Amino acid sequence: MNRIEDCISFLTGKAAQAVTRAARDRLARHGVTPVQYAVLQLLWEEDGQSGAAIGTRLVLDSATITGVIDRLVKLELIARRPSARDRRVNALHLTDRGLALRGPLQAEMDALNADVDAALGGPAAEELKSLLRRIAAAPSRKELAEICSSRPRSRWWCAMILPCGKN
Repeated sequence: MNRIEDCISFLTGKAAQAVTRAARDRLARHGVTPVQYAVLQLLWEEDGQSGAAIGTRLVLDSATITGVIDRLVKLELIARRPSARDRRVNALHLTDRGLALRGPLQAEMDALNADVDAALGGPAAEELKSLLRRIAAAPSRKELAEICSSRPRSRWWCAMILPCGKN
């Protein structure tokens, strides 16, 4: 690699910064951060989960998820209640305010996704999401090479990941 612009960690980091900045700006209109939105989204999918389960799904350590949950409780968007299955565990439940934010917050994130899709073009956006999911699940160099060799249309992208475009 001769230039930082050819480094996949730099490129993915810059892309993540841009998308996170846009998400932060959109969600701030509603007083919510991107990580708080992620917790709310998981509760909209399945109310009553434990903080540990949400932290695991979002890959957040216990101190971080506890702070996020504390702030959501303070904002009165979620409430802690003893779990029906295990009284030692608190289940997180959406409040009426948390439920009411679902439409507006999802509209903001849908608009952000639409902006990214439009910038990339529909098929390229779907392919990028697919490749990012696979990279997140298969981080070794060998597995990355296998991903790239299985996606001939992605050779341009794989050339950025693997040195000298060896895919």
